[in-house]
Amino acid sequence: MNPNNSTPNADLFSQQPPSSSQQQMGPSQIPQAVDRDKVYMWIKELTHPQSRENALLELSKKREVVLDLAPMLWFSGGTMASLLQEIVAIYPYINPPTLNAHQSNRVCNALALMQCVASHQETRGMFLQAHIPLFLYPFLHTTSKTRPFEYLRLTSLGVIGALVKNDEAEVINFLLTTEIIPLCLRIMETGNELSKTVATFILQKILIDDQGLVYICQTYDRFSHVAMILGKMVLSLAKEPSARLLKHVVRCYLRLSDNSRAREALRQCLPDQLKDNTFAKCLKDDKSTKYWLSQLLKNVEASPPASAQSSGPDLSRSTPVN
Repeated sequence: MNPNNSTPNADLFSQQPPSSSQQQMGPSQIPQAVDRDKVYMWIKELTHPQSRENALLELSKKREVVLDLAPMLWFSGGTMASLLQEIVAIYPYINPPTLNAHQSNRVCNALALMQCVASHQETRGMFLQAHIPLFLYPFLHTTSKTRPFEYLRLTSLGVIGALVKNDEAEVINFLLTTEIIPLCLRIMETGNELSKTVATFILQKILIDDQGLVYICQTYDRFSHVAMILGKMVLSLAKEPSARLLKHVVRCYLRLSDNSRAREALRQCLPDQLKDNTFAKCLKDDKSTKYWLSQLLKNVEASPPASAQSSGPDLSRSTPVN
């Protein structure tokens, strides 16, 4: 699989880029492409090291057309253990960073199947209860900018994106007990455009949850870290615009403005580029983001003085202005 063949929809992030064979199939051809006997055979072959690589490749191609693939994978004996073996086997190659393209493609096929499990209503809860997402965090810690590592991070983020997509409190509560927020913030600052977009999407989904918003605005350090990274992203987007990335950045700011103390802090640290016409051209045809941006500015401008805010930590002290 070549990660550069296509680009996932920035609104979804619950699927990896379709393979070239999928891109060539029309809607009427896809149902005939599913041979369930072969699917059963490939799932069985996952448990055998000699046949696993081909099985990973073939199943990853079918994950979008076999609607019950996730429960088939989860409930078949030894399958999830085999996928975990593929993930753990890569750990020695990430520090020092020696991962090559073949290794990256193979483990990303395993991650694509995990993403399938994370996306499915029947298996998502069990996937969380088994704490399987934690096995992906070493990949999100990597900083190498080579293509194998960029693809590895993107595919790992895709699994987390699949978990948060449905706005389930159980998912957010689990993630808040982990280091996913600082990991996403680092990728938002240093990753490529697509990785930044998925990481920002995940942060947005965490913020949309009430507990997630409270968690991030609970202390000055948490809020200021988020505000600093979002501010840096706005400055970067002013130089190299990306409508889909800007959309998620604006949504994060807008959700932060729902918290009274964060709203007061945003009066001081909201980047000027969001207040003027810097992004007018970029947002010309994006009515939703223009509306969210206008709501953000109204919220911030309408923020009462700090003395009128509810009790809690002062989120505005020394907040980076960028």
